[in-house]
Amino acid sequence: MGMTLLSCEVDARVGGKYRLVFDHGGPEPAAFFGTYVEVKPYSRLAWTNEEGARRPVTTVTFEEKGGKTLVVLHESYPSKEALDAAGTGAADAMVETFDQLDELLVALGESSGQ
Repeated sequence: MGMTLLSCEVDARVGGKYRLVFDHGGPEPAAFFGTYVEVKPYSRLAWTNEEGARRPVTTVTFEEKGGKTLVVLHESYPSKEALDAAGTGAADAMVETFDQLDELLVALGESSGQ
């Protein structure tokens, strides 16, 4: 997607806010923000996405499976119209995000000798 994270503010507790600002090559940075609605350490996070009219809620769960962590991400949109309006941009960004996470985890494992 060619975006660079410029700033990240996170208050990961129920009612806490987050704000991510990215440079995407356009004239103005893109900001993504919302509120945490569920925080269960080591198992589940849910937050609102308030940057546009679609307002999906994202839920991420973490589950240990055979000594590894299964991460499942789910986005819930308020209507089919809101989902359709989202297009494929968010899905494309998630693929890139998880690819980058995989690369980071491999690099961290290598640097720690694991």
